[in-house]
Parts: sequence; structure tokens; C-alpha cells
Amino acid sequence: MNRRRVIEGTALGLTGVAIAGKFWPKAVLPRRAAKSRVAIIRCDSYEECHSAIEDGLRLLAPSVRGKRVLLKPNLVEYSTKAAINTHPLVIAATADSLLRLGASEVVVADGPGHVRDSEMLIEECGLSRALADVGRVRFVDLNFDAVHAVRPCSEFTSFRELWLPETVLAADVVISMPKIKTHHWAGVTLSLKNLFGCVPGNVYGWPKNVLHWEGIDNSIAELAATIPIHYVVADGIEAMEGNGPLHGPSRHLGCIVFADDPIAADATCCGLMGVDPSRVRHIQITAPLGNLSPINVIQAGEPIASTAQQFSLMPEFSRLAASR
Repeated sequence: MNRRRVIEGTALGLTGVAIAGKFWPKAVLPRRAAKSRVAIIRCDSYEECHSAIEDGLRLLAPSVRGKRVLLKPNLVEYSTKAAINTHPLVIAATADSLLRLGASEVVVADGPGHVRDSEMLIEECGLSRALADVGRVRFVDLNFDAVHAVRPCSEFTSFRELWLPETVLAADVVISMPKIKTHHWAGVTLSLKNLFGCVPGNVYGWPKNVLHWEGIDNSIAELAATIPIHYVVADGIEAMEGNGPLHGPSRHLGCIVFADDPIAADATCCGLMGVDPSRVRHIQITAPLGNLSPINVIQAGEPIASTAQQFSLMPEFSRLAASR
């Protein structure tokens, strides 16, 4: 797999709402299941992550056999020092495990909000090499994928249509793969905020300016209502605290979080960071899409209490701390 074959984002193609109907149907709120499953798997280094991924997926038991699976990591900018991106070894190990579970296709796709040259980004961070080692896995740059108009499934923003990438719409299973981080505007950036990367920069600008103008929390909720996240695999081996998502210090959390519900996943990740998820606005307003209360969550693996740490927060988000 060379650099040019790794990048398979196609030319921008604007087509009508009717064409989008051949993809997954419009979601109807609420989507809450009676119970959600979450597993916290301890993993102290990325060199050990393959076995941790297999253990987590075994507990999660995702329904992927014969299906087209989209892995949506968090790729922002590359740094040799900061824990900014979902680690390439976590992405590659997840892709490999899903193929072994019978997925007919696994695609890794993202539309980075800062770096416009995604080919350079995945080369520098090591993702292209990691995917080449797995084989049968391609990367799509969602910033330049063909797009289709989809009617939003809520009214959190003023959008009357969302132009979404064809690769996202065509997936049978969408797996959000965030890096566990705090965020200087949203409080936290987890599986829900990770949906910003599904919005094409070639339509909405960099860094997805139109979404910011609508309000970050409202835009997160609109995307979460419209794009179904079927599963979550969150990279918390090396997390970020403080001035995330780019400039905060790394914090070794030493775990990977798996879930079949993005609300339960983000609530669990908040707990691991010492954050009260009920105080995070975008989690509050998307709560009907999943299970926020631990009463309705089947917890496997490590308990939150044995893994949780108190992450530092930006002063304007100090109110989110669970200890307050």
C-alpha cells in the first residue's frame, strides 16, 4: 500500500436528497436501548494494545459479520510529543480484529479539521504504515469525499440539510474511535465530538467553521442525532488533560473503553477523567440517544473507580469536575 493508494477520498460530488435515501434510513429520536454495554480494558502501552482490543471486542460482541464497517478515529494534527490523535496501533488493531470477526470491509475515514493534507498527516503519524501491515484496509479523506444532502434528524441547529460523505452514509456499522481528551470549548472531546470529522471541510470549511457558528454543543447534538454511532473504541492509553484538544499535557490513563452506546461511552470516559457527564452540555442534550445513567449500563472489565484520575480542566470548565 503506497501513499497514493492509501488516500481514496474521491472528488467532491454534490447530489440531491433523494440519492441519500439509498443509504441508511433517517434516525428517529430517541434511539435509547433498554441496556447499554461498556467495557474498560486496562492497557499500559500501545505495543500491548492488540490483545486489549481483542479482549474488549470479545466482551462487546459487535455485530459486524458480512458488514461494511467504518472506523472514525480522531485525527487532528501530528506531534511527536502530544497525545492528540487516536494512536495508529489502536486503529490498526481494531481494523484487524474486525476483519477476523467477519466484517466484509473495514474503512478508516476522517476529515481532519486543522490539517488539510491528510496524506501527510497519516504518513507522519504512522497510520498509513500500520494499515499497510494489516492489509485490506483503506483510508478515505472525508474532507474531499463525494457528498450527499441528508435531512437532519433534530432541530438543534438551523441547518435544513447536512452534506455528509458518501463513505459515512454507505457504512453498515459506524465505530467512533476518539482519543480521550478534555477540550477548551466543549469541556471534553469523546465519541460524540468526534463526529465533527464526518463533516467535509470542502463544504463547511476549516476548522469546520459553520459548526462553530451554530454552537459546538448544538452541532454535536445535531450530528449525533443524524449519524448513528453503533460502537465506540476510545483510546485512553495516553490521554490529554487541560488545554485540549491540541495543547494540553499528556496523562497516562492506561485503558481502552469499548461500548455499544456513545452516550454511555462518553459518560464512562468522563468518569475516568473525574468529570461529571451530567454537567457536560452536549452529553446532556444528546442523552435521549443512549443511556446516561449507570443503572442502565452493563459494565465489564475494570470498574471506573479503579482506573479513574482527576484530570486538570480549563478554568471555565472547572464546574465539570465530579468532586465539586
